[in-house]
Amino acid sequence: MKIIAFGASPSKNSINKKLATYAANLFENAVVEVLDLNDFQMPIFTVDIEKEIGQHELAKSFLAKIATADILVVSMAENNGNYSAAFKNVFDWCTRINAKVFQEKPMLLMATSPGAKGGASVLGIANKAFPFYGGNIKATFSLPSFETNFDAINNKISNAELDNQLKEIIKIF
Repeated sequence: MKIIAFGASPSKNSINKKLATYAANLFENAVVEVLDLNDFQMPIFTVDIEKEIGQHELAKSFLAKIATADILVVSMAENNGNYSAAFKNVFDWCTRINAKVFQEKPMLLMATSPGAKGGASVLGIANKAFPFYGGNIKATFSLPSFETNFDAINNKISNAELDNQLKEIIKIF
C-alpha cells in the first residue's frame, strides 16, 4: 500500500506537513511518500499564462504523484480562514489538466493550527469542496493547539486522547 501525504503549506517548518507525516506513518505495511509543496512552485495561475506556456510540467508531476497513491493523507494549512495561496495555486494548475485532482483516492483530510480551532474553517471548506474534485474523503481530523498537543521533538501527537482518536480513524482505512 502506498500513501502520498502532504501539508498544504509552503512553510519549511509546516505544522501541517508534520501532522500529515505522523498520520501517514501510522498506517501499517505502507510505503509513505511525503510531498513538499515547495517542489511544485509555479507562476500564479492565470488563463493568460496557461495560454502562453500550456499545462505546467509541475502540475503534471503533482497529478502523477497522486496517481501512485492508494491513500492520500492531506493536512490543510489555514491562511485567513482558507487555503494557503501555495496550495490553491497548485490546485488551480492541476484542475486545468484533470478536474478530479484527487482521482477518487481514499483520503484522510486533516488540519491543525496554533489556535484552539485547529484549522476548522479550512477543514470545513476542503471537506465540502474536495468531493467535487475527486476527493474520496473517508475521514477528517482536526488537531487544535498544535504546540500544546504535538511533540515536535519526537514528531508525534502528545495528547493521548487526540492521538487515540486519530489512530481509531486510521482503522477505517
